[in-house]
Amino acid sequence: MRTGRTDRFGAARMARPRGAPPENPAKTSRSGSRHTPIAARGEPYVWLTGGGLAVATCMILGLLLLVLAGGLRTFWPRRIVELTLADGAKVMGEITRTERYRPDPELVRALDARQRQTIEQAGGWSRRRLVRTGNFDLYGEDFRWVPDHEIVSESFPPDAWMIERREWGPAIGRVTSLLENQIQVAAGSTAVALRLDAELESARAIRSAIADIEKDQIGALNHLQEQSRLETRRAALQHGEGSAEHRRTADRAARQEEAIAADFRSARQRIEYLAADIGRIRLVAHETAGRLIPESASAPETPIQIAQIMRAYPANTLNTVDRLGVYLDRWREFLVEEPREANTEGGVFPAIFGTFMMTVIMSLAVAPFGIIAALYLREYARQGPLVSSVRIAVNNLAGVPSIVFGVFGLGFFCYFLGGRLDQIFFPERLPSPTFGTGGILWASLTLALLTVPVVIVATEEALAAVPRSMREGSYACGASKWQTIRRIVLPRATPGIMTGLILAMARGAGEVAPLMITGVVKLAPELPFDGRFPYLHLERSFMHLGFHIYDVGFQSRNSEAGKPMVFTTTLLLIMLVVLLNLTAITLRARLKRRFKPAHF
Repeated sequence: MRTGRTDRFGAARMARPRGAPPENPAKTSRSGSRHTPIAARGEPYVWLTGGGLAVATCMILGLLLLVLAGGLRTFWPRRIVELTLADGAKVMGEITRTERYRPDPELVRALDARQRQTIEQAGGWSRRRLVRTGNFDLYGEDFRWVPDHEIVSESFPPDAWMIERREWGPAIGRVTSLLENQIQVAAGSTAVALRLDAELESARAIRSAIADIEKDQIGALNHLQEQSRLETRRAALQHGEGSAEHRRTADRAARQEEAIAADFRSARQRIEYLAADIGRIRLVAHETAGRLIPESASAPETPIQIAQIMRAYPANTLNTVDRLGVYLDRWREFLVEEPREANTEGGVFPAIFGTFMMTVIMSLAVAPFGIIAALYLREYARQGPLVSSVRIAVNNLAGVPSIVFGVFGLGFFCYFLGGRLDQIFFPERLPSPTFGTGGILWASLTLALLTVPVVIVATEEALAAVPRSMREGSYACGASKWQTIRRIVLPRATPGIMTGLILAMARGAGEVAPLMITGVVKLAPELPFDGRFPYLHLERSFMHLGFHIYDVGFQSRNSEAGKPMVFTTTLLLIMLVVLLNLTAITLRARLKRRFKPAHF
């Protein structure tokens, strides 16, 4: 009789009799050695999951690097090239893109021998460069493709200037002189460069003073005039047309109107005086073919007014420090000023403010409703089919397309709820709606509905993670259920609740579809927050960085001109979302350290 063997765990194992079949024939090779099926091995799945993580990480990093590279290089000043073509024409501008392409054979046959030889030597391929020529009011286009086989020579003239205008986009050409009251005060590129910076700074200060008068004084007068009109209409609705109260209100409004008209005239005179002062300096510049770069298309013989210039510089003579100064000044303009030129130039401060304010209002709305709903479902509701159905509905609600929430917000918040508010509190403004149309309040509440399932699910999981022993200890000390929840459960579940809120903020800040029909606009002349009572105007429309990206990328007159702004605005939106999330993450980390033994 054969003795048994002992396995590696020390357990006795009976020896297999001679001639008996293998223990598991399916897992034994022909040579008699055992092998494990691939489905039972762990190593391939470890490599598979690790590879999936690596691919996902590379995709995310690639996207971030693309946005980072495209956004950071947008405002860096490029050199200006002058290309002389075979037909004698000249093209001047910034080279923004280069690509290889295969010219049409019929067009190749129509070229001269030198051009055909250049293409044939490249195997039928050619290179072309996209040149930003500017001068839209002269050329009718901002960009032009220039193939290499059409170029005879290229140079970087030192007297080539980039002139960024408030209207009609940038102008590119040669600066010849500076005029003051039609008298030449500087001639030549160097002399103009020495004096132009001081003149632009003075013009910027005067333009800022004009904007303050228009926004503060004239804006306040318009507000007083509108309030006087609304008071008269309110008196007519409440006391009847022609009543004594209505007549007194109308007389008071007439006297106030006279005072407002006098203040209007004074403000207009001040603006005219400043505009005359700022209009005395003009810059004379010509494009590469010699035509004058005009102030506007309607005044082709008038040089550019200094008030219409944002900045101007000789692009090919700047050193690194000068280029860095232009770069930082463009970033300053982008962050603190309003957009211009159909949102393809200027700043995005209204969009930054609107995005931030909308996200904060959404968070303030979604947090209490989501936490209260999760508290009831987890702590108070009797578990059964009804509660299970509610949980399933909440989970399904997270998968509903965002545009459906936008349609609901438009119908319920804007038309139904807002319309009732207008009838009760603002009847004198009708038929012009106050809350009965899109606004930042209704947009924020719509996004709160969109993100509330995330907060509910995360809060329930955080509440379930609190040990039952802590609840029982609180009850044993005589605390009630609400005291236990408020002092024991909620503090230890707060880190998990913050996790849900962070996810909700990240999703809500980047949503665009619901906002397009509940309050966001292309350009908002007034911010939702200002110095006029009641300071926070929740009924106003607003700008949003996500919608700004869509508008610039797909709705501008020139998508090529708007492409750099798309990358820069996308980078800014990512940074804003990261900043909001880091604030919440920091708060969550502090709460975790405070309740470390029972954090979620």
